[in-house]
Amino acid sequence: MRRVVVVGGGLAGIAAALECADAGASVTLLEARPRLGGATFSVERDGLWLDNGQHVFLRCCTAYLGLVRRLGAEDDVVLQPRLAIPVLAPGGTTAWLRRTGLPPPLHLAGSLLRYRHLSLRDRVRLGPAVLALRRLPLGDPALDDQTFGEWLAAHGQSAGSVEALWDLITLPTVNLHARDASLALATKVFQTGLLEQADAADVGYARVPLQRLHGDAAERALGVAGVAVHAKSRIAALAAAGSGVAVSWSGGTLEADAVILAVPPEDAIELLPPGALPSGVEAARLGTSPIVNLHVVYDRKVTDLPFAAGVRSPVQWVFDRTSSSGLAEGQCLAVSLSGAEQYVSRSVEELRAEFVPALAALFPRAGDAEVVSFFVTREPRATFRGVPGTGRHRPPPETRVPGLYLAGAWTDTGWPATMEGAVRSGLAAARAALGAGSGVRELAAA
Repeated sequence: MRRVVVVGGGLAGIAAALECADAGASVTLLEARPRLGGATFSVERDGLWLDNGQHVFLRCCTAYLGLVRRLGAEDDVVLQPRLAIPVLAPGGTTAWLRRTGLPPPLHLAGSLLRYRHLSLRDRVRLGPAVLALRRLPLGDPALDDQTFGEWLAAHGQSAGSVEALWDLITLPTVNLHARDASLALATKVFQTGLLEQADAADVGYARVPLQRLHGDAAERALGVAGVAVHAKSRIAALAAAGSGVAVSWSGGTLEADAVILAVPPEDAIELLPPGALPSGVEAARLGTSPIVNLHVVYDRKVTDLPFAAGVRSPVQWVFDRTSSSGLAEGQCLAVSLSGAEQYVSRSVEELRAEFVPALAALFPRAGDAEVVSFFVTREPRATFRGVPGTGRHRPPPETRVPGLYLAGAWTDTGWPATMEGAVRSGLAAARAALGAGSGVRELAAA
């Protein structure tokens, strides 16, 4: 029986461990923290369960949805039957991004032509840009040499159009504004998420705290699969050992036929033996991009929307998390701020002073409501920084050390640093670790 050690209990590590166990391997999973779930978790504040970030997925996130099913957690997520996103602006102007049953890109045409946050001239200019974006060759490395913002400007998109439409999608997926994001990553998002399949962008999200959806469910599934899970187990070193790899950790030393290192890039750099990464790959150059989340508890209900996007407002996306938080009275809204360099170091008082009035400008009922509590969660190193040049520094699953493999949303999945990318990386690493004929499922080309 093949022995596999997975280092890291985030989505990538969970997916890799289950895939290897399902293929008949003997699997041990080591996680430094006391819980599973990695970058998706929940914290308890004043009796409420608050997620560290509002992680959403789309219908095109097939690997992530497969993991949710494998965890037996289908009932703990919501997936729209058809894309419908309310986009709010101060003063009460609301526009909707909706799809029809027409084939792409016609499925969005009616919604974009009626999109009230853009001038008629900007709406007319959307069509040629969308068609040009759809035609870009996704595998062309030249796409990683320029920013999405530069490409949009060259295709007639105004600053107002970028702010009110393109960044609505780019920010939460690439975790950067279009002006900074790699064209390669943005092209992947828009082609796979919006322009290839009509239903690809239907929005999904957790109806329960993320810790319950991912960490707790994974602990049960891994146990049933026979995976030996060791939490609070920090790795000290990795080294080649015969035809395999030795893992030194707080519980001693494990020798395995294969080790899958599923940790953030900064941790992987410290653990990888010298020369493990392919030539030219410098993971340290990936950088980081932060995410900040604001959790605002009101004494009454201020909106009937389950989620909404904001334009001409510091509010990017806001979600109703009343039920999942366990709040008995009032309403709990979570504001997600991606690419949050300007917010990650601000005090709670400064953030409250800016965002409570901003929410009232989008949700008029909030103006008369009392803010019972205001919490902030910060992820300074939430994702790698997906700027031009990023692609060449994202390694494949295979390293130069026999038996040692890499997983994580920062590796070369072709996707931005999303939950889908994390799961795909874990499946790819498992496939590589187990080798041909192992029974590991092939990954879909998307």
